[in-house]
Amino acid sequence: MLEIQKISFAYETKNVIDNISFNIQNGQNLAIIGESGSGKSTLLQLIYGLYDLNDGHIFYNNQAVLGPKFNLVPGASNMKYLAQDFDLMPYITVEENVGRFLSNMYPQEKKARIKALLAMVEMTDFKHTKSKYLSGGQQQRVALAKVLALEPDVLLLDEPFRNIDGFRKGALRRNLFAYLKNRNITCIFATHDSIDALSFSDETIVMKNGQLVCHDDSKNLYLQPKNKYVASLYGEVNEIPLPYLIESEDFDKTILLYANELFVTDVSDLQVTVIQCYFKGANYLIKAVFEGKALFFENPLPIAEDETVCLTAFDDIIAMRL
Repeated sequence: MLEIQKISFAYETKNVIDNISFNIQNGQNLAIIGESGSGKSTLLQLIYGLYDLNDGHIFYNNQAVLGPKFNLVPGASNMKYLAQDFDLMPYITVEENVGRFLSNMYPQEKKARIKALLAMVEMTDFKHTKSKYLSGGQQQRVALAKVLALEPDVLLLDEPFRNIDGFRKGALRRNLFAYLKNRNITCIFATHDSIDALSFSDETIVMKNGQLVCHDDSKNLYLQPKNKYVASLYGEVNEIPLPYLIESEDFDKTILLYANELFVTDVSDLQVTVIQCYFKGANYLIKAVFEGKALFFENPLPIAEDETVCLTAFDDIIAMRL
């Protein structure tokens, strides 16, 4: 088990990680989400042992994870960390980069390992290409294979799919996280992509201003967000006074609803005026105005600008958010 116990860290005087604690079981996937500058990357670097903590402790399987004051080479030996700069050698080939830290004592096993990892990240056709000639997305895929070569106990990933083409991202994510589950590798990854967090993590933590806002099962976090900040990390969200949705006298009580949870109905107290329509493929994202504020909902067809429509949400969604 990886244990993070009340850790704090500052580059200068102000804490960028402020009294954070959480645990993750072996073999679990944990997503870290939050706005830019919230401390996601720094948290990964601290877990890996690249910096010395100002306060607190980090343990993996009851062994302390220590920083550069205690280790000649920073970084925990049973962990691998993939930063956003990939750390590839530009003048050696893709297969040489992946096998860079593998032993040469067993050449056949090494060759088979490299072949399997390149197949997983769909880079087999580029195995003889020098990494300097690869695109950013290709380099990121090679870097993923490289950090997996020695099969770490814990894998730390910072925006691991940021540069990957959309048509390839889905397969790569499925391949990677299936690989990690099959080998019981613990994975902690920072991401801005809500699909990463919802589809491929067991649990998610939300960060803001260096603090841990909440930590929960990934599905629960989405379905019952703690506040509007948490909900906004998953897409457009609306904060609507309760009496516009159900019978209530409490106008101070509001409810958070995602854009896909609101739909057009014949009659309701929630009447909005359409401002813009955005085609998303399967449907349209509609921007409207309600009581002088922007409101977003989805609709299978476009709606004309300045048209007034009534909106509602399903009773079970409303009840879950109360």
